Amino acid sequence: MKQLDAKYNFKKIEEGRYDRWKNENRFLAEGSSSSKDPFSVMIPPPNVTGILHLGHAWDNTLQDILIRHKHMNNFDTLFLPGMDHAGIATQAVVVDRLRKQGVNHYELGREKFTETAFAWKDEYAAIIREQWASLGLSLDYTREKFTLDSSFNEAVNTVFVQLYNDGLLYRGERIINWDVEAQTALSNIEVEHKDVAGKMYTFKYRFENSDKYLDVSTTRPETMFGDVCIVVNPTDERYTDVIGKQVINPANGQLIPIVADDYVDVEFGTGAMKCTPAHDPNDFEIKERHNLELVNCMNKDGSMNELANQFAGLDRFEARKQLVAFLEENDDVVKIEEHLHQVGHSERTGVIVEPYLSMQWFVKMKPLAEAVLEDQKSEDTKINFYPPRFENTLHNWLDNIEDWTISRQIWWGHKIPAYYHNETGEVYVSETPPADIENYTQDPDVLDTWFSSALWPFATLGWPEESDDLDRYFPNGALVTGYDIIFFWVARMAFMSKYLMKERPFKDVIIHGLIRDAHGVKMSKSLGNGVDPMDVIAEYGIDALRFFLATNSSPGQDIRYNETKVTAASNFINKLYNASRFVMMNLEGIEISEPATEDYTVADIWIKDKFNAMINEVNTNMETYEYAIAGNAIYHFVWDEFCDYYIELSKAGIKSEDPKVKNATAYTLKSILENILAVLHPFIPYVTDEIYEILSGASIYDKAWPQAEAAVDNAMVKQMSKIIEVIKLVREIRVEYNIKPSQTLDVYTKDFDNNLISFTGIEKEMLINLVRANMVEELEGELLSRVYSAGSVNVLVADIVDYAVELEKLSKEEERLLNEIKRSENMLANKNFVDKAPQAKVDIEVEKLEAYKTQLKSVLASLEEVKNKLK
Repeated sequence: MKQLDAKYNFKKIEEGRYDRWKNENRFLAEGSSSSKDPFSVMIPPPNVTGILHLGHAWDNTLQDILIRHKHMNNFDTLFLPGMDHAGIATQAVVVDRLRKQGVNHYELGREKFTETAFAWKDEYAAIIREQWASLGLSLDYTREKFTLDSSFNEAVNTVFVQLYNDGLLYRGERIINWDVEAQTALSNIEVEHKDVAGKMYTFKYRFENSDKYLDVSTTRPETMFGDVCIVVNPTDERYTDVIGKQVINPANGQLIPIVADDYVDVEFGTGAMKCTPAHDPNDFEIKERHNLELVNCMNKDGSMNELANQFAGLDRFEARKQLVAFLEENDDVVKIEEHLHQVGHSERTGVIVEPYLSMQWFVKMKPLAEAVLEDQKSEDTKINFYPPRFENTLHNWLDNIEDWTISRQIWWGHKIPAYYHNETGEVYVSETPPADIENYTQDPDVLDTWFSSALWPFATLGWPEESDDLDRYFPNGALVTGYDIIFFWVARMAFMSKYLMKERPFKDVIIHGLIRDAHGVKMSKSLGNGVDPMDVIAEYGIDALRFFLATNSSPGQDIRYNETKVTAASNFINKLYNASRFVMMNLEGIEISEPATEDYTVADIWIKDKFNAMINEVNTNMETYEYAIAGNAIYHFVWDEFCDYYIELSKAGIKSEDPKVKNATAYTLKSILENILAVLHPFIPYVTDEIYEILSGASIYDKAWPQAEAAVDNAMVKQMSKIIEVIKLVREIRVEYNIKPSQTLDVYTKDFDNNLISFTGIEKEMLINLVRANMVEELEGELLSRVYSAGSVNVLVADIVDYAVELEKLSKEEERLLNEIKRSENMLANKNFVDKAPQAKVDIEVEKLEAYKTQLKSVLASLEEVKNKLK
């Protein structure tokens, strides 16, 4: 048998292995020719503005665990890769690169700019693919997609036209969120609301030909040039006599009317509100009700236009500052107060968003949202969230949804398939240009990135064309994503799939949290607390990073990056490697065949039983995507039971002169190790592939997921458990009294009737190997006793025992046992428990009570002996 290298070297194991996997076509989906059940996962497409971060690594690790686990369970799996064009973000970074090169993108022109952006995409897509490879993702690259592919453009145009023809798409002038830096519209969910320490300004709006005035407050004085009226509540008695009169706008001297509208809250502020319909969405609604004028006083870049008079051309915030100074000089300022309020910021550029009047394309969202909400009522049609509480996030957003602004005033993206007649202004919406295109001009805007991303579950599979992949892999099996984009992306995929495909986009959504630093602070570039996954991989290896990410958080919970835990993951993998090396060395030269049941040792049967318990727990949690619980169950089995006990226990079987026993132990060692490697493979694919290939001469990727062993002999399991109790007690005594491992101890075990418990043959060899003990039939001299489930362990420890310390320990054990006896007696005296609990549970409690009483008897005897020693 080929052997592992003497030391675990992750760099040597990982180097070139991924390319070999790809060359062997390991990750290709089988497609329609397969008789297996299909299961697909679409990678949440990273945008091409930069490299992957630690959050992506977590996302991708969970997806890969899912797809490898399904593959090993005999599913035809498709893990489809792809990338998102990220319209605003990509245009911003490409414009910045051009600027640094001394190139103005407007002078370059749209066509050349698009070519430059595609070159950027190719450059960064190559980096992203390298990082996917670094994470060991089992992606089918033959099906890779990009959201600006020609096939995606066909899908996008088809959807746009269908929505338009169905009356779900319209073009209108509305107040939208405007990014003055990117100079484009934003949807509501692309706006981050942050607390800002601003000011509340109260100004005098004087009545015509009078010294009287109204106190009117605002946080945005620069918009006063767009004021068209003052609004009061018709029930507000303070203003009933002024409704219909006019006041002077102190910013520009224009007369504006006072109108009445129920929108105004009489309890808020002065109860008199300025109305600026071109710069506030609520004011726009008032304008609609009262047929007011629309006055836009700002340019698209956030500077003031000619309506701002002497302040024209100034940036909006500089204009605010100078206007307030001007009004103070004119005695038009009542007061200026500090005011903490929430202000919208562009998620893309970070600038403060300007509510802005603009002609945009909108999707009518209510009908689409209602269809998804209806589906969520049925188990057969709903999207299942793990954990379930995140379904509320979807519901809340869809319940309160507003129409979606989908047009963007940038160049990088899907051009809107709408054309305007040059003379009549007639709108022509079609997937193809009008025949007399020379008489039309195409809409210059592009679609929101999320419009194309919403089609990801099915457009990646060939839609709108019919395809084998679409028939086979849609709906997708599951989606793995963060809770922060449920409304950004999950909801949009849900309503687009329902609208176009008439069903849910995926059966399950597995939600994870955010990556935080060791102090619980969200990682960000601005704070400088981010961690590059490639740096972690260079230091600890891919497998260690994956195991850390998978086993340190449950679905929906945030994870703190902790280098100590990454080190612990690396140590675990090193432990597995060394244990595997030991197994291979001990199997050298042994011809292994499947043994008869009677040939197994008690240790072999015991480890099979422990494996059964572990695999059952793992299976339960893998099916509910609780990868942390599953991974930790494997960890404890490997470390605490296989490595710490069974490997040492197996030495007795391997050294046995009975060839049947030797074969049975060798078979158990090899089969249990193979199964360990299999259950760990989805978590740590590189090292498991290396070890399995050497151990078994085959690819672990195609190994079937392990099943629980056949029923084992419970009597042998109990016997082995008692042996392990003896081992633990002797080890504890060594630690307590600082007895060197090299010092052989004489050990005598007896039952609660003081009869010798004799360990012979293999069992005796196991005890000798693990605790360096002579298992004797009697002992004379000063003994140290410890109680266990079958009796007591007695060790000859002359001259090293502190009997005062021993008295304290035995007294504490006496107290513990008395408490357990009291608890058990109370339970058995409880008629409700005895009558209503399952009989098996009552019987167990009876057995416990008898065991506690027997153990107490032994402890009291030991106490008496120790007290005599102290006399």
